[in-house]
Order: sequence, then C-alpha cells, then structure tokens
Amino acid sequence: MNDPLERSYVEEARRDKRAQLEALAIRPFAYRFERTHVATAAVALWRDDFGEAGPTISIAGRIAALRGQGKTMFAHVEDASGRIQIYLKRDQLETFWPLIELLDLDDHIGVQGRLFRTRTGEVSVWVTSIELLAKSLRPLPRGKVEKLPDGTTVVHGGLTDPEVRYRQRYADFAVHPELRDVFRLRARAIVFLRNFLDARGYLEVETPVLQPLYGGAAARPFMTHHNALDMPLYLRIADELYLKRLIVGGFERVYEIGHDFRNEGMDRTHNPEFTMLEWYQAYADYIDMLEMVEQMVSGVVQECLGGLVHERRGHVLNFAPPYARVTFREGILAACGIDVLEATEAEMRAFVVHRGESTESAGTMSGGRLLDEVFKHSLEPTLLQPTFLIDYPKTLSPLAKPHRDDPRLTERFELFVGGTELANAFSELNDPDDQRSRFEDQGRQRDAGDDDAQQMDLDYVRALEYGMPPTGGVGMGIDRLVMLLTDNSSVRDVILFPAMRPEGERPRAGEDEDT
Repeated sequence: MNDPLERSYVEEARRDKRAQLEALAIRPFAYRFERTHVATAAVALWRDDFGEAGPTISIAGRIAALRGQGKTMFAHVEDASGRIQIYLKRDQLETFWPLIELLDLDDHIGVQGRLFRTRTGEVSVWVTSIELLAKSLRPLPRGKVEKLPDGTTVVHGGLTDPEVRYRQRYADFAVHPELRDVFRLRARAIVFLRNFLDARGYLEVETPVLQPLYGGAAARPFMTHHNALDMPLYLRIADELYLKRLIVGGFERVYEIGHDFRNEGMDRTHNPEFTMLEWYQAYADYIDMLEMVEQMVSGVVQECLGGLVHERRGHVLNFAPPYARVTFREGILAACGIDVLEATEAEMRAFVVHRGESTESAGTMSGGRLLDEVFKHSLEPTLLQPTFLIDYPKTLSPLAKPHRDDPRLTERFELFVGGTELANAFSELNDPDDQRSRFEDQGRQRDAGDDDAQQMDLDYVRALEYGMPPTGGVGMGIDRLVMLLTDNSSVRDVILFPAMRPEGERPRAGEDEDT
C-alpha cells in the first residue's frame, strides 16, 4: 500500500520554508493570538465617514489567496465567518518581511492593522504587524478559480472525489466552507428537538452504550470484550429497553439523544454508527406519540427552513399537519395486491423474487423479515409526502402492544418522508408474559437463519413483571432528519466523519460504492 503521507515536491518546499523560519527564530506554530474581530464583523465595522483610515483591529485565519505586486502584497484571510482582504507594504513592515516572503497559501496568520477601503471598493486591513500562527506543510486541494465575463466564478479541479472528501473531511470543510452550514443546521435542529421535549416535561438521560445483551431493534451488533469482567459486551443497537426500564422505575417521561451501532451493510441511508433520538411517555399510546411527532417534525422544519413547503430531490413536500395516515395492510394491498395477513410465505417470496431479490436470498427470508422485504419492494418508495404508516403485523413488531381491535396487528406507526423512514413508534408492550412469548418467537426466527432477530432478555422481562404503565415510545433518526432538512441524498453528507473502508480497498459486499 502506498504511503498516504508521501511528500510531493511542493510539500518538500514548504518544509524547507519551515526550516528557514526556524533559522530566523520564527516559530512555525504559535501558542495563541488575541483577535478583536472575525472577518465578517470587521468588514461590517467599516463606515464611509471613517475617511481614509478606520479603527485598528486584529484578525486571524487561513491565507486563502496570496498575490504580490513588487514591494506590496495582497492576501485574503479566511476564518469561520468568511474572508477579508489584507494589504501588506514592505517599507512599513520591514522587520516582518522575511516572514512574509516565506508565507504560503493555507498558512494561518494573525494580523493587526487599520481598516480602509481600497480603490476598487473592498474593505481591507492595512497591516501594521503580522504573526505566523501555523505553517501549512501540505497544500489544501483547492481548485483553480476562473472569473467569467458575467461576474460569476467557476472552479476547475480541486477536491471533488467523494471517496477522498469523506476520508479527509478536514480538507473537505477547509476548501468547501459552505458544507459547514450543514452541521450548523444539524446542531440547530438538535437544540430544537431537545427544547421541544424539555418544554413538555421530559428528562434527558444517558443509558449504557456497552450492553451484556443487545435489543430494541432488528439488527446485528458490534461485539467487544470486557477484560476486567471477562465477559462479552455489545455496542447498543437501540436505546429502547433501558429507557423503558426507567419508565418501570418511575421516570414518567424520558429521552436520550445518542449514538447507536449496527453491524450491517452501508448505503445512502445507513451508516454503522448513527444518532438516534428516543423518547418514552407513561400513560400515553401510539396515537399520542403520532400527534407529538407531527408537531415536532413540522416545528423543526419551520425552525430550520423558515417554512413548511420545500422542494426535496425533485418533489415538493408539504410538512404542514395533518399528515396522511395509511395502514400497513391496506397500503401494501393497494401497492401490489398482496394481503400481508392472508398471503402465504411462498407467495411473498415469489413476489420479492419477481421484484429483483435472488431466489437464494428470498429462500432465507421468513416472518417479519419477509414482510419487510415485501414492503420495501412495493409501498415504501411511494411514500413521498409526510405519511404515517400505521398498524403493523405482529410478527414485525416484537416490542409493540397488540392492536386493541385486531390481535394480528400491533399499535405501531412509522413516519415516512421522501420514501425514507424517519421515525418509528409503538404503544409499548407492557405484558411480561406476552413479551417473553415474543422473544421466544424471535429466537425461533434466529434459529431459522434470521441473524437480525432479537435475543431473549430475561432481565427486561423481569422489569416488566414489576409493572410498566401504558407507555408510548418513539425513535427518530437524527441523521435522516438532517438529510431531509439539508436536501442531501447520502447519510455520509450529514455525518462529520462517516465510516470508511481502509484506504485503497474496494467496496465489499453490502457496501455501496457510491455512498
């Protein structure tokens, strides 16, 4: 494998400049710098009545452009807020000129000087002192910017390979500052969700990430070993079972925003490490939760996007409540003619094979997994507008309470937007004997080859035996919510550091090359 840190001639030249700086007793990496303004605030400070000279300020940032004109030099300094131009004149910076001559693009500098407006009208800093804060030993992969006759710009080259961009996020954010806005919006959305629940009397809690048994979802776990206890542990696949233990313990409204981990394939909507919001409320059911999700989603869209109607991936979506409600059974019947409560497994296998699954793969499917595949191949892609899919078959929902009107169903809904699941909710199962029976059925599905089926959790059954009140619970995927808010089609675009294969390897089974 090639050394990813192998140096180019440009990098060797920069290291040579570092040596020259050190020979001049100039530190290439400073300890701190006291700045008075960020770039955009400094530009906004200018007033035309300042005349030729404005106030003295200090700014700091990365050199984003650098051009010399004899004994003068112009540069643009970029910080988290934006850019500002600086002007350097040799006869006024004689003691600093040896440093200035050794500067490169992407170096971090701090400067002090007075604001002024150039003859071209650009608010700039006339530098009176300069300090090197960090020498860039590797140039950022910036593209070449061409200014077109109409005043617009086009970038040629630069950092465009998705594989490199996801792997070197630090470089991606540095050369594409607009991408940082995705994560500012993500933080804003999480603040809204937290305030929404806090205002309704929910308590934020933290439950174990390392668990002796994994549960709360149909997924395979990551496994590790605890040396001191000499026992296997699993990274959690969901927060659910511990949060419901807290309901048993008397915490009537709880929520958690945390990372879950699922050892499964990667695609545009799945990353092995992801962020979930789960909340549970005593004395509520799935209809209470449905109405709450409707308020929450419409609220976060309004807060982050300033309105409720937005175009996303070619579709105009309306987030104004109420959202459509479709039953699982009737929805699939209308989409493909299969009655999931009456059809045989052979009929459903034949359907998924017809829709593209291999005969071998379909032959391993049974129970809830087979039902889920029928849904994915028929109804799911059609759920574009915000839609609640309600009343799932019992075999698909081992933790949901039986439907009060039809014991073949459960009181469960999922919210879909743009053909993607956003939230999942139940009237939570609180009958310990029924729960144990469901776990046993899941065990039979595991024995039949379904690795995603849930394990028996006797401690959770014991907790239910102490008595859990009627409870409504919801899980919402934060990453998918942010994908929706920012109109991104890949989960990797909304995760700061997405999971990647080892550098230089090709995609493996279960991993999309284009994710």
